[in-house]
Amino acid sequence: MRKDSSIYVAGHTGLLGSAMIRALDQGRYGNVVIASRDFDLTDSGKVSQLFNLNNPEYVFMAAAKVGNIAENIKYPAEFMSENLLIQYSIMQAAYEVGVKKLLFFGANCCYPRKCPQPMREEYLMTGPLEPTNRAYAMAKLAGIEMCRSFNLQYGANFIVAIPASMYGENDHFEHGRAHVLPDMIKKFHNAMVSDMPEVVLWGDGSPRREFIYVDDVADASVFLMNSFRPQTEEVERGEILINIGTGIDYSIAELADVVRTAVGYKGKIVWDTSKPNGMPRKLLDSNRLRAMGWQPKVDILEGIRRTYQWYIRDIKQI
Repeated sequence: MRKDSSIYVAGHTGLLGSAMIRALDQGRYGNVVIASRDFDLTDSGKVSQLFNLNNPEYVFMAAAKVGNIAENIKYPAEFMSENLLIQYSIMQAAYEVGVKKLLFFGANCCYPRKCPQPMREEYLMTGPLEPTNRAYAMAKLAGIEMCRSFNLQYGANFIVAIPASMYGENDHFEHGRAHVLPDMIKKFHNAMVSDMPEVVLWGDGSPRREFIYVDDVADASVFLMNSFRPQTEEVERGEILINIGTGIDYSIAELADVVRTAVGYKGKIVWDTSKPNGMPRKLLDSNRLRAMGWQPKVDILEGIRRTYQWYIRDIKQI
């Protein structure tokens, strides 16, 4: 990407999209295109108009309907349909205007529930998915195959990044959308300020998760947009995706202790084992990206501290 290239960031107000804006600003890319906060990305006609008006050369697809386990269980149709519509609208418009490169973001839940660990890119679609978020994962898998199809049929240059579980500034803390780490931060903070003796968390604490600070994902994404160029034979094999992770995972119980310490809560943790755990483990194999020369910069302790400080500032502004 040139510094004056037209770059469109879909979903620029979300967790990943806002981090992409920060990364592009830090990289001094001066021609970044965004839509209004309420722009309907499921409307292919409106998206086509947006692309024709701005003619972006590069696209970061950070827009998606996301939610926690409870929301995924309750609204599978919405998670499937809205994400499919967003993906089709943006990719079709990108193809029509001839973008030079598009980066689509998959999700680590796209890997099979009982996937060998760490999860390598070639393990995708080798087994059944985790039932609690199957609709969302299937929509993301369809997006990955859509990228491959546009590449094969039309000679497009669409690539895919699969990040570990992201967290950081602009994360979702509201009920229904908060994933495990921001949900813990909110619960421990509320318990601390309310002097509650205990905090109840879902599951038994045994599942293991890999977390990555969202600004590291954005930095890696700019790196991939500039450096990741799958060859023809790789496109034919579907090798257009690459994992973005830290290579370190933690049990949910270990994570809870780290978050509790960062927040300063002194009370007890109670595990509600009647609630689902989700996938037993999600650790990405990011050796392919590491071999290209990229490394994460923010460790879990620093990342949680930054996220909590942002959360405190954010709630004080409400």
